[in-house]
Amino acid sequence: MKTIEAIPKRKIMNYTMPVWIFLACSLAAGSCRQKTVAERHCSEPSDVPFQFSAEPAPEWTALMERTSGWFGADGIFSIPLDGVEEQEIAGKKTLFIFSDTYVGEVVNRVPLPGNVMVNNSVAWMKGFTPDTSAIVFEYNRDRSGKPVAFFVPDNINSKPGEYFWLGDGFINQEKNNTLYLFAYHVHKTGPGVFDFEATNVTILKIKNPTPEGITNYQQIPTGLGFVHPALGRIYFGSGILVNTEKAKAPCPDGYVYIYGIAEGKKSLLAARVRPEEFEDVDHWTFWNGSDWGKNIHSVAPITDGVSNELSVTPTEDGRYFLTFTILGISEKIGI
Repeated sequence: MKTIEAIPKRKIMNYTMPVWIFLACSLAAGSCRQKTVAERHCSEPSDVPFQFSAEPAPEWTALMERTSGWFGADGIFSIPLDGVEEQEIAGKKTLFIFSDTYVGEVVNRVPLPGNVMVNNSVAWMKGFTPDTSAIVFEYNRDRSGKPVAFFVPDNINSKPGEYFWLGDGFINQEKNNTLYLFAYHVHKTGPGVFDFEATNVTILKIKNPTPEGITNYQQIPTGLGFVHPALGRIYFGSGILVNTEKAKAPCPDGYVYIYGIAEGKKSLLAARVRPEEFEDVDHWTFWNGSDWGKNIHSVAPITDGVSNELSVTPTEDGRYFLTFTILGISEKIGI
C-alpha cells in the first residue's frame, strides 16, 4: 500500500546558492553522421572558453517545501519518463526519486515528534515548470499503515539489515521504455549519522514506470560495487548520460554512459554500454585512462572531488557539463 500526496499551492520563498566553477570533461565523445558546418562541433568540439551564468531557482526550491506527510529527502534525481532530456515538451512527465525521506508533520519549520524516516520515496510531476499543483509525492506503507521504503534489497547480494540508497536512473527506449534505477546496498557501521557503508550495487528494472507499476520491480545483482586496491571503494550509478538519437542528444554515439565514484578521493569514473545490452554488465566497457576496456578493475579516475550524485549534460557545441556538489557535502556546486 502506498500513500499519495499532492502539494498545495503556496508562496514561493527566496533561496540562494553559491556556485563554484570546476573544469571537467565528459568522455562521451560522440560523432555526428554528417560533417555539415552545423554538426561539425560533435567531432571537433570548441576550445573557446564556455560562457554561462548561474542564478537561484526559488520556484524549484518551493516545489519541495512541505509541512505534512513527505517533508524532506536526500539523494534526489529527476528522470524524464519519455526518455528525452529536453524539458520544454508538451505533456512532459518526470519522475523524481529520493533516498532517505522524512514523513510527518512540520510546524514553524520544526518537525514534530513522531516523524519517521524511510529509505526511499518518489514523486511524479506533469509539465516542465515547477507547479505545486502538478506534482504528487508518494511513500510506501506496510500492512499496518507504517511508512516504509518502496525498494528493499532482496537478491543474492543482499545481507540482513541492509537498505537501498538510490542512484540515478533512465528510461531505456530500446527495452520497451523500461525504467532502470541504480540501488546501493547500504548497512550501518555504528551509531553515528555518517556511520554507514555502501557495498554492492543492484539495478532495479521497472517495466511499468507509473504510480500503479512502481512497486512491481525486478532486482538485477551486479559486480559494480567493489574495493579497488588504489582507489578505495567503488560503485557505479552516480549519474547517467543517455547519448542516443532517441534521447535527442546533440551528438549521439549510441551509448549510455554510467558514471561512478571512487570514495578515496571522490574520483569520477565512467562506463558505457549500448542501451539494448544494458542489463548484461559483461557488455559494459570502462574508461581506463586511455581507452574503453572490459576490465572493471582497470578503471581510471577522470577527476577528483565530485559527489555521489551528479549529472553530465551535453551542450550544443559538442562539450559536456559535469555538475556536482563539491566533495559530496558542501554549500558549493561544481561545474
